Amino acid sequence: MTVPSISHPVERLTLDNGLRVVLAPDRSAPVVGVAVVYDVGIRSEPEGRTGFAHLFEHLMFQGSENLEKLAHFRYVQASGGIFNGSTHLDYTDYYELLPSNALERGLFLEADRMRSPRITEENLANQIAVVKEEIRVNVLNRPYGGFPWLRLPPVVFDTFPNAHDGYGSFVDLESATVEDAASFFETYYAPSNAVLCLAGDLDVSGAVELVERHFSSVPERAAPKRPDFSEPDLDAERRESYEDPLAPLPAVAMAWRVPDPISDVDAYLPFVVLAEVLTDGDASRLVERLVLRDRTATSVSGYCGFMGDAFDVRDPTVLILSMHSPPGVEAQPVIAAVEQELDRLASDGISDAELHRVQARLATHLLGQVDPVMSRTLSMAVLEQQRGRAELAGELPRLVAAVTTDQIQAAASTLRPNRRAVLEVRAGGAR
Repeated sequence: MTVPSISHPVERLTLDNGLRVVLAPDRSAPVVGVAVVYDVGIRSEPEGRTGFAHLFEHLMFQGSENLEKLAHFRYVQASGGIFNGSTHLDYTDYYELLPSNALERGLFLEADRMRSPRITEENLANQIAVVKEEIRVNVLNRPYGGFPWLRLPPVVFDTFPNAHDGYGSFVDLESATVEDAASFFETYYAPSNAVLCLAGDLDVSGAVELVERHFSSVPERAAPKRPDFSEPDLDAERRESYEDPLAPLPAVAMAWRVPDPISDVDAYLPFVVLAEVLTDGDASRLVERLVLRDRTATSVSGYCGFMGDAFDVRDPTVLILSMHSPPGVEAQPVIAAVEQELDRLASDGISDAELHRVQARLATHLLGQVDPVMSRTLSMAVLEQQRGRAELAGELPRLVAAVTTDQIQAAASTLRPNRRAVLEVRAGGAR
């Protein structure tokens, strides 16, 4: 199958302090995206400091060397822009979308907090309270809170970096100190541990001059050595269950380890496509079987990566299938039906027509993702950070379209029960 790929012109430079810079001009609209991605995420947190990567992301919005608290917000919004940040397993990002004539303002803001965020007792205490409230709202007081992205990793993995709760425990959050935060910044927020990406309506030479003006004075520090997060694959099925007092319906999730998304991308891509074959749309294998025919599920989803983006994660990672079921449906019939559909794919394969339909939908989604300037900027920043290939943002549709029926069949044959982790949610809210 042939699908279009998008060629975004990319230019690179590295400042003397180690900051990698990617520029992707596109003069079609008068907006510019600014994204800084730091090579630190949930997996980098030390033991006893669960939730710290996310907490520190909050601290980065609390003022900096030359700006008081909330000034970052005011300057971006006064320019007609938007901004945010987010914490992931393997990175933390900060970004702005601005009118192109406000590019220098965005660069100043990011450089100022890269140089010296305002880490104080007051700011730390305030943001610990904010993160705890997020946990209450998004996990503790929400049906299926943390399912499956927080609840499934400790079933799949054994090591602290891969298995711990990335939102954090209240005990760990409350024990965090200003010294801990300062040490975290000194270790992980070095310019040499970051990628700055600019995309959109920019003149490359002028943008380079602005980048050098604002970022070259950020002090150089050595990038930390990335820990080894590897651990063995499962050789026997693991199962856990828990009761969710707020959940109105039972649910089950299954996960299997997949090849390294970066060093073995040719082996990884078939699993990305396979997840779509199984769960994308009414014609997909598991929706047709579980929702429409057996009526043992009300919804089905499948994806690679615990946080749902297949192309922003390092090894080890997983393919996840999750299902919510009608009241009274036990997990085992659902699990058995998934096994049968995987066996059917492994033995009978998939037709060209079915595969091409799925690839067309997936390619359309990937093309749409990089159409808006801001999402393109973020995608290119992360791909550059993890793979050294910002250009992949436009090439991924072509790569998923190159996956073959034989590769899908081979991938399905590896999703065996002995390599599987299963997490069952019992619906306490149904009573």
